[in-house]
Amino acid sequence: MQPARLILIALIGLEILAFGAIGTNFLTARNGFEIARLNVEVALLAVSLTPVIIGGGIDLSVGSLMGLAAIVFGLLWRDLGVPIPVAALLAVGMSGLAGGLNGWLITRLRIPPLIVTLGSFSLFRGLAEGLTGGTDNVTQFPDSFLFLGQGYGPGGIPAQLPIFVAVVLAYWVLLHRSTVGRSWVAIGFSPDGARYAGLPVDRRIALTYVLSGLTSGLAAILYVSRLGQAKADAGTGYELSAITAVVLGGTSIFGGRGSIFGTLLGVIAIALMQNGLRLAALPAEFAGILTGALLLVAIGLDRRPSRARAPLPDPDHDSEEFIVKNGQVAALCLAILAAGLLVAATNVYLIQSTHQTSMPAATADRVGSNPANPTASGKRLTVAMMPKSKGNAYFIACRKGAEEAAKELDIDLIWDGPTEPDPAKQNEVIDAWITRGVDVIAVAVENREGISSVLSKARAKGIKVVTWDADADPSARDFFVNQATPEGIGDALMDNAARVLGNKGQFAIITANLTASNMITWQKAIEARRAAKYPEITMAALRPCDDLQKKAFDETNTLLSANPDIKLIMAICTPAVPGAAEAIKQARRDDVKVVGLGLPNDNKPYVHAGITDCLILWKTADLGYLAVHAAQAVHAGTLKPGSTEITAGRLGTVAIAGDNILLGKPFAFTRDNIDQFDF
Repeated sequence: MQPARLILIALIGLEILAFGAIGTNFLTARNGFEIARLNVEVALLAVSLTPVIIGGGIDLSVGSLMGLAAIVFGLLWRDLGVPIPVAALLAVGMSGLAGGLNGWLITRLRIPPLIVTLGSFSLFRGLAEGLTGGTDNVTQFPDSFLFLGQGYGPGGIPAQLPIFVAVVLAYWVLLHRSTVGRSWVAIGFSPDGARYAGLPVDRRIALTYVLSGLTSGLAAILYVSRLGQAKADAGTGYELSAITAVVLGGTSIFGGRGSIFGTLLGVIAIALMQNGLRLAALPAEFAGILTGALLLVAIGLDRRPSRARAPLPDPDHDSEEFIVKNGQVAALCLAILAAGLLVAATNVYLIQSTHQTSMPAATADRVGSNPANPTASGKRLTVAMMPKSKGNAYFIACRKGAEEAAKELDIDLIWDGPTEPDPAKQNEVIDAWITRGVDVIAVAVENREGISSVLSKARAKGIKVVTWDADADPSARDFFVNQATPEGIGDALMDNAARVLGNKGQFAIITANLTASNMITWQKAIEARRAAKYPEITMAALRPCDDLQKKAFDETNTLLSANPDIKLIMAICTPAVPGAAEAIKQARRDDVKVVGLGLPNDNKPYVHAGITDCLILWKTADLGYLAVHAAQAVHAGTLKPGSTEITAGRLGTVAIAGDNILLGKPFAFTRDNIDQFDF
């Protein structure tokens, strides 16, 4: 076995020891199965990319092809009435043809694989978004199909795991026990030499891309069954994760060397790191830091062997081709040691942060307040709270209020989630929290349909569930902490827009995401208000910015160029407001104004400059504060179905309408009052 693989195995052993010591429920069979279930799709892509990279190629399109296959599968079933098994076969077959297109362009037209697959990366994702308009998601799949991604067999084995094992075995036999696999190694080692030896180089290379496409299609079907939703952005970023696992597992990025076993080791190392950090309540971003460091070391130690001096490698005994010097082994050992030290440092960070968030409890004279806050087992109450994206300034402001409430109530607060809005990543984090055994989950939902199944799973395990900012299916949670009613938000935005426009003219909306449930609800409320009161105002366009200020800036520039009659931009997510205002400022369009949902500190310069007329929002810190109080009260049983109000610390008595806890009416920030606020 190669020394590099031995070192990777040692790293995996270190992860198991470290996270077994600091991670709650890490060393359990159930957690092992959950790690496998949540990483099947990436692992399938990594396994399929191993022959591609061994053969000297690359395929950047596998993640985008997953999105296209997911949408094709969903539309065939929902719109054309094709039975699910047939729709799945057709979607996988289409993916094989797409992979064949990559192979044909590479082998027949002699276009470099990087260029071809970079182009098809955009092509496949564009087709998926074109088929859905960027907004249409297919849901309501039958339980028999969802069982494939969400169900468990005997012994708690995930239902899709046998499929994954079968695919891995097929690839192992093909790569390591067949002449086809030996030819891939020979081609990657020396394409010209392989041709002189009479190998069908073009056919063998094309085959790797066809297989990659077929496996991407299969991964898409499993993804849809796990998430319960077919969506155009399925598989976003998966291609990079898969390539990372392949290279980390010892496959040479130059081609000519690699193994399925090594790739699986790479997948396991990354998956354990991500899972362990979450179960230890440590920042998940450390997984990216550690993985990136190890990947750079692995690539740095890789070298292109001299063709003149090195013999043709044997795929079963390839240690002859890769000679690791003592200095290289030392470098890898140092990398592993650094990884261990970083894990230890993060453990210290956790202890310190826990200590800092532990303060004497508040008095227990309000609903939802309990000084000791013990659970049934006597341990401290743990509330796991998730934003849509951790980097969004809006959710950063919400976190301040959540931490304030956690200190006041003397409870443990875990704050984690994806770095960008991604319902699949939200599901993964919640699954880790279920394994960890938190007491309450409070989540700002990115996609209603995509998250409800995993929240229902949490409730079935006895975990209380509260949603905030954006809601899930009511059956999947106990209460929704509602910052304001959709009608209140829609009316306030549209009324202020009409005032700015003088009750006539054109405006455009920039939203966070075309599939975000709360955004869709607000858009409907805005349109209802416009149709009822302002018939001479028309909406010219609706564009997403993906919760990114830079993209909001770009979209605004495009809107101003394409629609010169637009006089107002309505930005309904917090990053979009300053992004749109900056675009208008740079374009010197004094005739265009901005209204929207934004934070005062981000927008004070634009409000004072007269570019942004007003901001409509609630006090974001109060939303996070109320969500934690609600979570504690639900767990304590003082907040239950039929409750009409809750006393939440400094907020006093807060009204409850049905199962919605209402923070209050939206607030308008204007030039006259915006300097009074600091968040």
